[in-house]
Amino acid sequence: MHNRHAPCPHGAPSHPLLLLLLSVAQLMVILDISAVNVALPDLARDLGIEGDDVGWTITSYSLIFGSLLLLGGRAADLLGRRRVFVAGLAVFTVSSLAATLAGDAAMLFAARAGQGLGAAMLSPAALSIITTSFHGPDRARALGVWGAVGGAGAAIGVLLGGALTELAGWQAIFVVNLPVGLALAAGAAHVLPADAGRLRWCGLDVRGAVLATVGLGSLVYALSQAEAAGWTSARTLGIGSAGLAVLALFAALELRTAQPLLRVQRLTDRAVGGGSLMMLLASAVMFGSFLLSSLYLQRVLGTGALETGLAFLPFAAAIGLGVHAAGHVITRVGVRIPLGAGFAVVAAGMLLLSGVGADGGYLGDVLPGMLVAGVGLGTILVSVSVSVLTGAAEDESGMLSGLTTTGHEVGGSLGIAVLVSVATAGAGGAGGIGDAFLVAAAIAGVASVAALVILPSARHFLPRLALAPRVAVH
Repeated sequence: MHNRHAPCPHGAPSHPLLLLLLSVAQLMVILDISAVNVALPDLARDLGIEGDDVGWTITSYSLIFGSLLLLGGRAADLLGRRRVFVAGLAVFTVSSLAATLAGDAAMLFAARAGQGLGAAMLSPAALSIITTSFHGPDRARALGVWGAVGGAGAAIGVLLGGALTELAGWQAIFVVNLPVGLALAAGAAHVLPADAGRLRWCGLDVRGAVLATVGLGSLVYALSQAEAAGWTSARTLGIGSAGLAVLALFAALELRTAQPLLRVQRLTDRAVGGGSLMMLLASAVMFGSFLLSSLYLQRVLGTGALETGLAFLPFAAAIGLGVHAAGHVITRVGVRIPLGAGFAVVAAGMLLLSGVGADGGYLGDVLPGMLVAGVGLGTILVSVSVSVLTGAAEDESGMLSGLTTTGHEVGGSLGIAVLVSVATAGAGGAGGIGDAFLVAAAIAGVASVAALVILPSARHFLPRLALAPRVAVH
């Protein structure tokens, strides 16, 4: 058996450096999502983007990212995790340069789609490397860091977006990716474990990849356009229903495929299937609440982009606290109790936020709910990753990583679509935003009960966590 603490024959750095590199790469992807949200007004004004077309700055990214994550994850298993990670990093960095140089809407949307493609390769490959490079309690701690990046990074992105936009212009949001991308590429050659074996193109499920991409892409598109087109419009219902039908066909065919893109049978495992559902619900509440809080601060309280970003720092700190606590608890009680409790805490935080008023303030109306919800979200983000990825075999870590990140992206799109629709039904004022927070509280409450019913008990889960396979980094 390999000693995971032994020096690598090629002089590769130890696990902490590996985790740092992968976390910075994921942070770059996460920051770019939330930072752009804050910069949208300035960006739209400079490029002459009007009306509903502004939304394509987000949709062109999320559409490609969300629809290709399953393919990106499976490609990491078959083509090599380091190869897919480096290729995704290159695509993301070059696309960031194109976004920086964009002179019109079409070029910006194309560049954002390119970033989505790069992220769909990079993100599941990075998570897969973490899954195969850590075992047992170490894996829980590593996934805790990953969860902190996913949650706190999104909040920090609001601050970064506000600061860069006010101090240097919206282009700076994309410029910062260039030196970070180059530094990560240089580090990857020394830190990432080498891929074993040759490329295995023949094992890639092309039919499944096409169906998954079309189905997920249709679903993400329908959700992202639902608020503008209307939830009962022919476009939303037609495209959404078509997406679900294609995904149903995908699932049916995958059951009969020798080397599927997604082993659908794995969803019957309560830890995998239940954890994936929890990721979907957690992302819906998290991304929806980020946007609602931003809307309240900017539209109701009249705070600027930079001030709004600073207001999110306690949210990020609270998420980090929840992540830290969960990392210690999971190894003792499994994932069922932390997820049930985490969602209950989030529900309490959303209830506090539902009291926002037109004459309210940050300290009294926003901060308490942010702090409470943040601790719960941090607990959830770690627990769902550990739930889905514990017990992943060597040849399916990319597949399950792709499943996890797909739930993260599709859940975020769903949460934003639903909660923004509720908020705008109240003319976008404090009353409508408060109603949307109430809906978020209801989602979290239902998820808390579902977690206690669906997820495996500690008696069944902890032995699997302890036996997570040892994989040497070399």
